[in-house]
Amino acid sequence: MAGMIDSAPGKAGLSVDGVPLADLASRFGTPLYVYSARTLLERYRELDRAFDAIPNRLHYSVKANASRALLALLAREGAGADVVSEGEMVRALRAGFTPERIVFAGAGKTDAELVAALGAGIGLINIESAGELARLTRLAGGRQVPVAFRVTPDIVGGTHHYTETGTRATKFGLPEETALELAGRLASRRDAGPKLVGLHVHFGSQITRLEPFVAAAEKLAALVRSFRAIGADIAHVNMGGGLGIRYKDEEPPTPAALANAVIPVYAGLELELLLEPGRWIVGPSGLLLATVLDVKTTGSDTFVVVDAGMNDLIRPSLYQAWHDIQPISPRQGAARLVDVVGPICETGDFLARGRELPPLEPGDVVAVRDAGAYGFSMASTYNSRPRPAEVLVEAGEPRIIRRRETIDDLLVAESD
Repeated sequence: MAGMIDSAPGKAGLSVDGVPLADLASRFGTPLYVYSARTLLERYRELDRAFDAIPNRLHYSVKANASRALLALLAREGAGADVVSEGEMVRALRAGFTPERIVFAGAGKTDAELVAALGAGIGLINIESAGELARLTRLAGGRQVPVAFRVTPDIVGGTHHYTETGTRATKFGLPEETALELAGRLASRRDAGPKLVGLHVHFGSQITRLEPFVAAAEKLAALVRSFRAIGADIAHVNMGGGLGIRYKDEEPPTPAALANAVIPVYAGLELELLLEPGRWIVGPSGLLLATVLDVKTTGSDTFVVVDAGMNDLIRPSLYQAWHDIQPISPRQGAARLVDVVGPICETGDFLARGRELPPLEPGDVVAVRDAGAYGFSMASTYNSRPRPAEVLVEAGEPRIIRRRETIDDLLVAESD
């Protein structure tokens, strides 16, 4: 698969799908998120093809990047959506996802969100606690509602501890014994209320080994047999998402390798497999452009100060995550170790530390790669800084899909 960024001979520095990044920075300003429609759709299609051997549905994880233009691309491809709030649900619906192809997940759904999901006719609601099931039963008022139980698999994904979600030490999911008890109650009351049709596990994000996925598949297969034995009509299993991408030197499994490893585990169970990919589809499909404001040396440290900070891309500060950074038009000269930092009044405001980069001067523009997932979707207005614009390059043409916020936007909901 071709990469998002190219530097073909004859082009002025780095480009995205033939569009020079220098042109985008000049035309739209920075900080600027840039996405490639081609890369997004190629990655979705690769993942979709990999699981052809089993009935399956791919439900894009909206939290990875909720920009409506990107959602609309995936909706037109036939993808489903995985949402974790009413806001994400409304975004998905307005982008073209049909209600029956939306799964409403999340560990803390409010009554208002459950009512909204019921009113919209959402296809599946994932249950994460006995209390949530009781509230949904009350709010459903006798209507039969398809639900899946998220069961805690007690699997360690081997990722950053903030994104481990599959152990009992986290807030997510139901212990197996509790889920079985609740399933038994539902099985004895088939005529009304929530109807258990699926089981769900999710054990983390940015997983770069096959072993946790295989363990999750084996856990789900065993759970299906246990739940069916007590009368639950389990029609599908949901393995969640979490497939990692290459940020630095990781070697995550390919979709084909993942499919080949897990599909045989479900042999003979006659199930539909649901997946919730997010990062794998959209992460390499986006980048962040930033302009160098200043270069200064303090003792032995050199700081490259850019106009994008932790408010625009928090992953380096929050997860100590690596994003490759490249000048879009590199200068000649020896590389040196620098910290790439932003304008936010926090020592933790950095995009890279101890990074070897070519010479940079004020006015140069750098590209922060693989920033399509958990970039803009986690951006904030800390320090009262407006959020960046977003541009989509589609068929060689760039277009604004979210205008740059203004200070007036920040103040519009406030009063003196």
